[in-house]
Amino acid sequence: MKRLLLLGGGHAHVHVLREIGRERFAAAEVTLVTPFAGQIYSGMVPGIVAGHYRAEQATIALAPLAESADVTMIGSAAVGLDAARRLVRLANGQVVGYDVLSIDTGSEMDRTRLPGAREHALFVRPIEHFLADIEDMLDAASRQALDVVVVGGGAAGFELAMALDFRLRLLNADPGRVALVTGGDELLPGYPAAVRERAERLLERARITLFRDHCVEVRADAVCLAKGARLACDAPVLATGGEAPAWLAGSGLALDGRGFIVTGPTLQSGSHPEVFAAGDVASRIDAPHPRSGVYAVRAGPPLATNLRAFCGGAPLKRYTPQARSLNLLSCGRRSAIASRGGWSAAGRWVWWWKDHIDRKFIARYALRGTAAPAPVNAPASEVTPSAGTR
Repeated sequence: MKRLLLLGGGHAHVHVLREIGRERFAAAEVTLVTPFAGQIYSGMVPGIVAGHYRAEQATIALAPLAESADVTMIGSAAVGLDAARRLVRLANGQVVGYDVLSIDTGSEMDRTRLPGAREHALFVRPIEHFLADIEDMLDAASRQALDVVVVGGGAAGFELAMALDFRLRLLNADPGRVALVTGGDELLPGYPAAVRERAERLLERARITLFRDHCVEVRADAVCLAKGARLACDAPVLATGGEAPAWLAGSGLALDGRGFIVTGPTLQSGSHPEVFAAGDVASRIDAPHPRSGVYAVRAGPPLATNLRAFCGGAPLKRYTPQARSLNLLSCGRRSAIASRGGWSAAGRWVWWWKDHIDRKFIARYALRGTAAPAPVNAPASEVTPSAGTR
């Protein structure tokens, strides 16, 4: 009987848990290690911030999934990994051994890289902490005008800037201002020109000021940019790209140049075949693709298939991520931008399409003890943020 350790409660591991619940891994005893009781679906976070969803409507409860699969659940996080000895050290002091390890912890954000950020900024990861911080900020915004600066010109930065602008206007007749700092020369790098143009028009329409510059310091009352601008700011939000967990550096696993786990077509580590990885923590050298929820979700089925096969001594199957994916960017109010390859479209109908896809994903993993999503056509008055959500 092999000891299978699922490290992290990410998108791919949610699917693994469901598959074990449907049909047990006959040759494995399974343990899940995660610091959070639920997985908040990243694609719905801008909708939570905008006020379209309550946090629980975008959350998959992990305990019922683990219970239904007879998986032991440990509420902690990894702080160290010794791949040679097959041991994981946890934040609660436990050391957990394994025969097979699957890692789906996601990426992290370095709170020390940008001067002043640790003391003054809101970091988008981990999402659970971010939503709690945002709730406090929104409470303050209901009483006074706030100047908000979002740093990060990728999808997360754009969506959060639009969501915050929409929400602040709902909360206060004098909402303050929202600015977006790209962190480079281009908004939404990697997206087609038509999508970038649509996004810029929407920012302009919302009167969100766009700065094509890098943030070099965060102060208590301002965000300082490389070209010399000093933006007055009450709430800096850092939505820059994720980084590899620091504890991987001494693990002994093969890592890429940025510290992410090198994996191949079977999702196994490039150096340790008993270790699998999926989601943002992994790097497919043979098939590079963006680190996004779309690819993490798609990795779930092949990961479950290969973990079952490896534990049972069966041949593994190769998995090739799709070359193109459907991208849906929420735009604050109930509108969104869709793109796939060179095609793009925008409007309220795209938001309803995205809303349907997102709610269907959450409902797929809802078991006993979990809250069902509200109907897709629920009016805005019935979908309001609850206290304590991020």
